[in-house]
Amino acid sequence: MKKYVVIVAAGAGKRFKQNIPKQFELLLGKPMLMYAIEAFYQAEPGIQVVVVIRDVFQNHWKSLCKSHNFHIPHQMAEGGPERFHSVKNGLSLTSDDALIAIHDGARPLVSRQLISNAFRMAERFGAVVPVIEVSNSVRMVSGSQHKPADRRNLRLVQTPQVFKGSILKKAYMQHYDVNFTDDATVVEAMGEKVVLIEGSIENIKITRPPDLIIARALLESRMLNT
Repeated sequence: MKKYVVIVAAGAGKRFKQNIPKQFELLLGKPMLMYAIEAFYQAEPGIQVVVVIRDVFQNHWKSLCKSHNFHIPHQMAEGGPERFHSVKNGLSLTSDDALIAIHDGARPLVSRQLISNAFRMAERFGAVVPVIEVSNSVRMVSGSQHKPADRRNLRLVQTPQVFKGSILKKAYMQHYDVNFTDDATVVEAMGEKVVLIEGSIENIKITRPPDLIIARALLESRMLNT
């Protein structure tokens, strides 16, 4: 079955507090977005890559690809006002009769093993989402009130989230809802079941500057062990 990945890199990176969006920040000398693209291309060599980038940064991305001799083929789609709209724009470049992964461009350390397993499980179940267990104590907060929650019943959601194209593209025909926090919530709103699979603690999302320090350390460790 044909495979696509839509890599969402349209965020403004406001929490990162830099002049350019975080997905273009250098990680060991290379823009972090390139790591995500490479991981999918290496895991699934025939995959079709779609990168969603805001229109004002598309020329910047082209310049980065040229200066870093980055030649993995990919298409670009325009970023929207919300993640939902960005994904929808990316999906316009995919087909229904395929498996489609949606991945955060700010998750540069996704492993080939996780990618391959997610595609394999999606082909079997139709909709899968990688998750990891919560290691810290957590509390439920409501206004000024709060109470402890059982972390054994909680999971942290990651990407890539992978779906059969017929399911995902139909789900994104719905009107936008503020409760659509990821692709799984969009698909579930249509009544589809989503299967949870094992994610990876190294598959971190770069949100704030300290996350980049952690990513550098993890990447250096990988390079030493290969």
